[in-house]
Amino acid sequence: MAHAAIQESPEKQSECDAMEETFTTRRATSEPLEALLYKPIPVLDHGFIRVIDYMGDDAAIVQAARVSYGKGTKKVSEDRGLINYLMRHWHSTPFEMCEIKFHIKLPIFVARQWIRHRTANVNEYSARYSILDKEFYIPTPDHLNPQSKQNNQGRSPDTLSAAESARVLEILKGDSEQTYAHYEELMNCDAEGKLIDDSKTGIARELARMNLTLNYYTQWYWKIDLHNLMHFLMLRADPHAQYEIRVYADAMIEILKAWCPFAYDAFVEHRLHGARFSRTGLAVLKRMLAGESVSQETSGLTKREWAEFQASLAA
Repeated sequence: MAHAAIQESPEKQSECDAMEETFTTRRATSEPLEALLYKPIPVLDHGFIRVIDYMGDDAAIVQAARVSYGKGTKKVSEDRGLINYLMRHWHSTPFEMCEIKFHIKLPIFVARQWIRHRTANVNEYSARYSILDKEFYIPTPDHLNPQSKQNNQGRSPDTLSAAESARVLEILKGDSEQTYAHYEELMNCDAEGKLIDDSKTGIARELARMNLTLNYYTQWYWKIDLHNLMHFLMLRADPHAQYEIRVYADAMIEILKAWCPFAYDAFVEHRLHGARFSRTGLAVLKRMLAGESVSQETSGLTKREWAEFQASLAA
């Protein structure tokens, strides 16, 4: 989808420009990730992801694992094999040796879903201290879907008619514009903090913000270790995840690929596109491999478990 130009305050742009100075370091670096540092990657219509800092790489994972195994070898092929082994057998602690810090701009409703992952350090933009920009997320018509009849927390693959989509977009844009106008009126100042009417006193920013809709953008710094990042990506890059958070996860997967390519390959192989079966599901799979025709009724699985089992085999 097309992205709007990323709008940044002069202060933030100058801060990021200063960060792009060349530094001399003795620590391990990832050249592909170094090329991405401080550069905003557009997401949705006004959002972005920017890598601010990181620690460690594939070698740090291997180094941590070999503390337990002894000196070991240092061939690239064996490093790759070890990382695959760790991923395949769910040895998580070596992956916790790597960390990454993002600057992320995202709609508030996405942030409230995202914050459910409580394994990161987060510091969010304060609308008590500062005035939120007039930027809100408006979906494209192809992402306006009705409620799913099978999944209470998701949307149907069906789309709205052209007339229905136009009305939805009209409501979303109209409400967003109106609430921001009221936000400024309540504070009696505009987005730049300038008074609108010298004869009036506005209410505090911490109160005025409560009238804004959830599609307004917020920003935060989000720091997480590699193990927990991959867990986040496994859930949020899944096709069943909400589109608006999935596009952020997709962008972060590309960042992971640049940062730790061996870990990325192992993650894609064993987590993102791998599958796990329950004891009953594994027994059903063995019966099928033996040539038996198994139905949901004879499988011992519920209808939902059977559907998930079939989806795993079709993936």
